[in-house]
Amino acid sequence: MPNSSSISEFLLLALADTRQLQLLHFWLLLGIYLAALLGNGLISTAVACDHRLHTPMYFFLLNLALLDLGCISTTLPKAMANALWHTRAISYAGCAAQVFFFLFFITAEYSLLTIMSYDRYVAICKPLHYGTLLGSRACATMAAAAWSTGQAPWRLYRLD
Repeated sequence: MPNSSSISEFLLLALADTRQLQLLHFWLLLGIYLAALLGNGLISTAVACDHRLHTPMYFFLLNLALLDLGCISTTLPKAMANALWHTRAISYAGCAAQVFFFLFFITAEYSLLTIMSYDRYVAICKPLHYGTLLGSRACATMAAAAWSTGQAPWRLYRLD
């Protein structure tokens, strides 16, 4: 007799058992989410609109803000929905998608933070070579490399 069991959804641990605490968690998560959206949105708008901020450091900061928006938008909306609608289930595909995107954004953020530390190293230790070492082409290449490293962990796994 072959085993034909399959997993179609997972049950998440509840943050709280009482309805009042679930609503409190919803409002707390909503506040955190809106603060992150507002902060990263303001950073993105300021860097995009102000010509004086078109430097390598702010270019990397813009990329970091976008990655942070993606990272926080991966998990918090589902947690808020679970707290608001008193549900605990997540589908297998939804869980796999959340894990994929969360690891993608976290890995890309880590790579971008490493690149930003190199940017500050060059600015402090080699200020006369800053323009040649971190030109617009080099910055774009490094940012693209940071975004593409987010895919690296998934090259090791195969989802069947």
